Amino acid sequence: MLKKIDLRGSSIDKIKDILNERSKKDLTEYRKVAQDIINNVIERKDEAVFEYTLKLDEIDINKNNIKVTKEEIKKAVESVDQNFINALKNAADNIIEFHEKQKDKSWQMQKPGGKITGQICQPLEKAGIYVPGGRASYPSSVLMTALPAKVAGVKKIVMVTPPSKDAKVDPKILAAADIAGVDEIYKVGGAQAIAALAYGTKLIPSVDIIVGPGNIYVTMAKEIVFGKVKIDMTAGPSEIMVVADQKSDPSYIAADLMSQAEHDPLASSILITESTELADKVENEIEKQIKSLSKKDIIKKSLKNYGLSIEVNKIIESIDIINEIGPEHLELSIENPFDLLGDIKNAASIFLGEYSPEPLGDYYAGPNHVLPTEGTARFFSPLSVRDFLKYSSFIYYTKDAFLKASDDVITLAEGEGLTAHANSIKVRKEKLEGEEDENRY
Repeated sequence: MLKKIDLRGSSIDKIKDILNERSKKDLTEYRKVAQDIINNVIERKDEAVFEYTLKLDEIDINKNNIKVTKEEIKKAVESVDQNFINALKNAADNIIEFHEKQKDKSWQMQKPGGKITGQICQPLEKAGIYVPGGRASYPSSVLMTALPAKVAGVKKIVMVTPPSKDAKVDPKILAAADIAGVDEIYKVGGAQAIAALAYGTKLIPSVDIIVGPGNIYVTMAKEIVFGKVKIDMTAGPSEIMVVADQKSDPSYIAADLMSQAEHDPLASSILITESTELADKVENEIEKQIKSLSKKDIIKKSLKNYGLSIEVNKIIESIDIINEIGPEHLELSIENPFDLLGDIKNAASIFLGEYSPEPLGDYYAGPNHVLPTEGTARFFSPLSVRDFLKYSSFIYYTKDAFLKASDDVITLAEGEGLTAHANSIKVRKEKLEGEEDENRY
């Protein structure tokens, strides 16, 4: 089921070519649809939101039912199995604990000669989180997007999520939102939800940042509104890379490869190993385990198109492949995973050892599961507290410090042809030097 690639005799470019096939889709039409929706919401606000939700999702929402009430949340929490609630709370504790370590602070630096420089760190005022809904339900995404904002100190967290056909939100999503401390919840999804968060309507407030995964129209809408608001990233199909040696358990490897493949037919699952025997055993395990899985059709398509089994001479050779591909999820399912950790430059989230599978990170361990995909881990980072913070710098110079720096600043400004910049310094310098001359006599 996995495409076999022997890197002992071929170039890494072959892998990249296969993975790049996922990005060849022409997005022009999707972007145009998203832009039209955004323009309409800007112009007609809530009426456009209602109309698109009815037309595209066949869900009747209006000013009376678009906002989730406290009573709806209360009933939802009461209806959810207590074991699930407890699991959400335990996961939330881990997520909060991890993200607390990411908090930044303001600082200042006093330098000799009358100079003070510094940085002010403060949270954004309002954050919007998009949570997939309708046929899919991801309460874990509520925790992963809302809790970092909460830790950062964001004052208002607004959640949008598509409801089911009866205009209700999945109780598990509402329970997660209650645990995470979400302030307002609106029953709307798609590009119209992104437009409403970016520009605001009479019912839905505008925000400063929009985070969270969604379908292709949501992704396009986030791209379009970027600049009006901040966004986390534009994520593509999920991916996992598993590095395994001859001592690895093939049943674990097979299970982990399929855990990502079930997300999407475009998801990519890659095995890198030095052992042909292990690769064959993993294939057999996939055939055995897939029979009992609910999304086996999606898994089969994903593994057939973008599942790879790569053989190398030595495990150490996997480092170059990892850093070149920049996988979203990387499992080092080898005997001594920490031996490779220091050499990994491009991977969004790293799972060390056989008992740290990717789903542990997806739901529970603490690190965020909103991650860069399609090689963007080379320059993007997982969603974090820092995404919900902004920074201002400040300077303070005394008269003497200003005079000491003035000639350098004038030289630099005139060197760039910006004479008004230079003049701003000159008028002060000339006045101060004149005052010094007067005092001298």
